[in-house]
Amino acid sequence: MSRKRKYSDLEKALGHRFKDQDLVTRALTHSSTRGNGSRDDNERLEFLGDRVLGLAIAAALIEAFPESAEGDLARRFNQLVKRETCAAMGRSIELGRNLILSDSEASSGGRDKDTIIADGVEALLGAAFIDAGFDKARGIVLKLWQTHLAGKGNAVADPKSALQEWAQGRGLPLPRYVEISRSGPDHAPRFISEVRIAGCKPAQGTGSSKRAAEQAAASAMLAREGVMSETVHAN
Repeated sequence: MSRKRKYSDLEKALGHRFKDQDLVTRALTHSSTRGNGSRDDNERLEFLGDRVLGLAIAAALIEAFPESAEGDLARRFNQLVKRETCAAMGRSIELGRNLILSDSEASSGGRDKDTIIADGVEALLGAAFIDAGFDKARGIVLKLWQTHLAGKGNAVADPKSALQEWAQGRGLPLPRYVEISRSGPDHAPRFISEVRIAGCKPAQGTGSSKRAAEQAAASAMLAREGVMSETVHAN
């Protein structure tokens, strides 16, 4: 029986079996590991993957919206390639648990930080480009982003942004987030945050990072107000 590949679940989620497994390892290695050994980090692959993602999304939008003006395409493009959307794509394939981080970064909630997850997604796209060419990397983008491309280019719902827009649309003050508590060991913390808007009952959320708890709190308030179904960002 053949030995199971280390990143087989991740490869299945991406829809690509890497010929060079070292590329996957490098794509998952955060720069915080510098000094822990000679392992390369993912910054160069992230630089390449950012360009791969941009070209793949731009081409997909041109095909999907043949009548749209440049300004409209640019708006859709920016929504689809922004950090929060890339991070949501990373969470959808459970990228966080595969990331290679320093102990200090991992203990501070690095596996759930938007910037780190988004960079990891782009690094994987860069790795796929090197491993199998643009068509394969583009296929991964279309696979992960297909729902959002089909939904007229709208990005994944960001509860905090959605709540802010909801409050502004009703002339309410901007949401304010308060950390209620932090518990658990440093390597697996648990946060409870509360979102407050004057004139509204507060809502709470729990997450493995401060930001995840805030997103969960925003999601809870949006769900309670009937604005959107609840999506908890608390990996």
